[in-house]
Amino acid sequence: MSALTQLQEIPSRNLILLIGPPGSGKSSFCQQAVLGNIESRPVIYVTTESSPLNVEDSLRQKGLGKTLPHILGFVDAFHETVGLPSIERPNSIDASSEDLTSLGIAISKLRENVGEAVLLVFDSLTPPYLLSGPEIVRFMRMTLLRFAAEGNAVLACIDEGCGKQEDMVAMMSTADGIVKIELMDGSKTFNVLKHPDVEPMRIEVPKTWSHTIPYHFDMDMWMQHFEMTMGLGAGSTLRTEVGDYVNLFWPNLARWSGMLWDPKRFPMMSYNLSKQSESNMKEFFKRLPWQAKLYLKLFLPNNFSKVKDMKKFMSFIDRISKGERHSIGEYLENESKTNEHYAREYEDMLCWGFENVGSTLHLGMLGMVAGILRGFEKDRGGPDRDWNLIETKCVGLGDPYCEVKMVPGEVDELKGSLESVDSEIVERIYNRLMDHLMAFILQKKPLWKRPRLGSEVSLHMFSHMIGHDAAYASDRYRTAIRLGGVLGGKKVGERLIAAGLREDEAVKQILHLLEHCKVGKVSMGETLRIAQNCESFAMKSEEPSCFFTTGFLNGFFSAVKNQHIKETRCIAMGIPTVNGNSGR
Repeated sequence: MSALTQLQEIPSRNLILLIGPPGSGKSSFCQQAVLGNIESRPVIYVTTESSPLNVEDSLRQKGLGKTLPHILGFVDAFHETVGLPSIERPNSIDASSEDLTSLGIAISKLRENVGEAVLLVFDSLTPPYLLSGPEIVRFMRMTLLRFAAEGNAVLACIDEGCGKQEDMVAMMSTADGIVKIELMDGSKTFNVLKHPDVEPMRIEVPKTWSHTIPYHFDMDMWMQHFEMTMGLGAGSTLRTEVGDYVNLFWPNLARWSGMLWDPKRFPMMSYNLSKQSESNMKEFFKRLPWQAKLYLKLFLPNNFSKVKDMKKFMSFIDRISKGERHSIGEYLENESKTNEHYAREYEDMLCWGFENVGSTLHLGMLGMVAGILRGFEKDRGGPDRDWNLIETKCVGLGDPYCEVKMVPGEVDELKGSLESVDSEIVERIYNRLMDHLMAFILQKKPLWKRPRLGSEVSLHMFSHMIGHDAAYASDRYRTAIRLGGVLGGKKVGERLIAAGLREDEAVKQILHLLEHCKVGKVSMGETLRIAQNCESFAMKSEEPSCFFTTGFLNGFFSAVKNQHIKETRCIAMGIPTVNGNSGR
């Protein structure tokens, strides 16, 4: 038996805690443990970050047979938490990551149904911890350890760095065994810190990796939107109910809610996936209005190495930025040189309102521009080369403006820059957002106001701010947006109740917030309906796609009224409204 296989043979009457960075393969380890144990005992799988169906599909791909020697039961603590309708399945019980009592009850019920000792796989403790805080330590002691003491085996995993160090130490002290996953270039190591059956050791294995949601943009609608924002005459408003701009507060809330959930991986995922999605510009060029095509043909080169050529490109980009209310740009001709260019931005949509928070703030968004640079050169007959951008000055660091460095090729400091934001900085930024929100609701102050560009940003820029491409391409990014929304909504609900608002008044204020931010046209009766929701407008998908909106509303209603919101219809699936059923 290999050492890794032995680790996956979880001993009875023990709780083993698996710790590792987001995306390090904790779920894969848990699933391999299922495959290694289902032959000898029943398994209960608690899933908090994915659906039981996805877990089961993944297990099938790894070799799980259709006829099982023992029962495989699920506690579905994902759907109810993020506001998606669950599917009735045999041997499956719904619970919520927000309600530790419901999790304990669901585990006990499944154990009673099975009638014999089981392996409990808890994948993962991160959502319950982020939603309930230190209470998760008591849950581990009172529920998971007691469950193990009754003759069962327990394997639980949690994201390293997801919360306070003292809480992680308390969780580790609770466990009978601790295994840490450490990532290195091209490989990962399982570091066995303590274990009832395995001596302390390090086991090195290759890295692996995520499924995507089939989707596409409605390019005709997006080009109509582009023409409207650029003032080209032919374009007209897409969202007839609320218009084509969104208050900057909403995408910033979505973006930093995702960061609150996964601050280390979120920017890097966004940067790489946005760069990849923007690197093919052929469809964009084909659909441009004639005025833009003529401008590109006559004035823009297909190689941006030289200062004079990059200056032309940045002038084109600045015009788009102003039209879409992204920022006011300035190419720094004197500071730039061949293959090393600098640009300055004022009133940037990502940084305004976050002065002196202690970090650069563009983070993953610069991947979009890197992809556009590569696509412009490659698809217009120029070189095919990898561009990269890094922020050298930022309002978030106390600078009066933001500056960006652009080069073809690698930037040594890029990885460190994208991973520089820690949970303390994210919490500081999130508190700034909460202060804006409370001042808006309680004191009737404006949410966001830039001197020249105003408080809104275009639908297209909203899409990039929350990382639509990354969300559809990466299951981990999508989970961060969904569960970040739940955590954000919960925080908002708790703040409003603590401020003295009644439940119905808090609901009224949050619906007013959605209307004010132009999230969509909101109406509420037996169901909550958002027509022309900005999050899924002009998107086509096979799954409900209002990741943040649904998560936020679900977290809010659970905190304020002990109710849950589920996305039962979605505009991205060809249905003209988004419905959320409100009810326990």
